[in-house]
Amino acid sequence: MVATGSTEGVYISTQQLVALEERARDLAFVQKARSHQQLAGRMNSSMRGRGLTFEELRDYLPGDDIRSIDWRVTARTTRPVVRVYSEEKERPALIVVEQRINMFFGSRRSMKSVTAAEAAMLCAWRILGSGDRVGGFVFGDVGIDEVKPHRSRNAVIAFANRIAVMNAALKADTTSVPSSGQLDAVLENVATLARHDHLIVVVSDFEGHTGRTRDLLLRLSSGNDVICILVYDPFLLELPTSGDLIVSGGALQAELALRQTGVRTSIDTFARDRGRELRAWQSELGLAMLPVSAAEETAPQLRRLLDQSAWRQRKR
Repeated sequence: MVATGSTEGVYISTQQLVALEERARDLAFVQKARSHQQLAGRMNSSMRGRGLTFEELRDYLPGDDIRSIDWRVTARTTRPVVRVYSEEKERPALIVVEQRINMFFGSRRSMKSVTAAEAAMLCAWRILGSGDRVGGFVFGDVGIDEVKPHRSRNAVIAFANRIAVMNAALKADTTSVPSSGQLDAVLENVATLARHDHLIVVVSDFEGHTGRTRDLLLRLSSGNDVICILVYDPFLLELPTSGDLIVSGGALQAELALRQTGVRTSIDTFARDRGRELRAWQSELGLAMLPVSAAEETAPQLRRLLDQSAWRQRKR
């Protein structure tokens, strides 16, 4: 089944997600390895061996391969010295993208669900273009869909289609209750597959996150590179200072009494406290937390944020 979107910014189609391939070519990802180099799809692993990248000279230790001895340096220093290399190793990627009902909101350019879909596919196309295997999980309120990592355009297109199908199922008048357990459930699935040396990209608004969410991200980041793309809508951060506001989702409507200072202050405090909590994970867990607004074009934001993340890694 192929989903096709008809309303710009509200839904997104497989074809639109596939068309993002060209816009993904200049994105870059970073890693936590010692070298702090910017990645272009290949990672320097912590494994030692006869790889391609020279790392250091050190004294010979019992058990070292005698083929690694640098005889010129050994002759000059009069003690056995070996050359150590860091192996180049493939870095498979898993992209987690949320399509729960809480993502079906947008005040300007697009729904958060559409922005999340775009961000996930920009990452998927860039990773494939770097030569690595890519797959992932799409999760909604009642289901989790998996595409296993492969190094092929067909696999990425299949991932795009899974996103579009789940995106098309979002309805403003749904009777589904947002499931706070789905985020943790999908991260559990990721943790089962990605024990080490993966790139993991989580695209979500992190609604309903718990202490378990934090623990799972910490577990994942201990052996993998983890990037969290926090999708948000600036509406709650830019509330009108007077009057009431009618929020509509088609058949459903809600009135916010913004003329009441207490209502406006409560909403503003909630939004800002939640944002600070999520951003704190960046320093606490050692992972990138990149905020992407649904009110702006996705690709330029993602490019800027990834460039900034790469700069911070190089400065460490």
